[in-house]
Amino acid sequence: MKRGDVVLVRFPHPSGQRGKKRPAVVVQSDTYASTVSTVVVAEVTKNLTMKDDPACLFIDVSTPEGKATGLLVDSVVSSLVLDTVYADTVAQVLGILSPALLQKLDDCLKVGLGLP
Repeated sequence: MKRGDVVLVRFPHPSGQRGKKRPAVVVQSDTYASTVSTVVVAEVTKNLTMKDDPACLFIDVSTPEGKATGLLVDSVVSSLVLDTVYADTVAQVLGILSPALLQKLDDCLKVGLGLP
């Protein structure tokens, strides 16, 4: 897995209960991929109510960039819902963010995490 990969993973529920499998985007640096057994991911949701939030990235699946993600419906990547999962729990890689979308996600992460 690489940074920007769209993956299918059992995303933990905030209550600690077992979550459901859902898409997520790998946001962890590639530098650490071979040194740790976990991966940091950002939740992907089909709930579009936050699509205009500066901490969220809207994915339009009708565009070529959107199709490359492997997502089936318009979605939002939230930099407000990050989690660390074991790399071996990733079910599959669905697609990848283009360099332009990955740069936009970086901007969303800066807003969501309060980074300059």
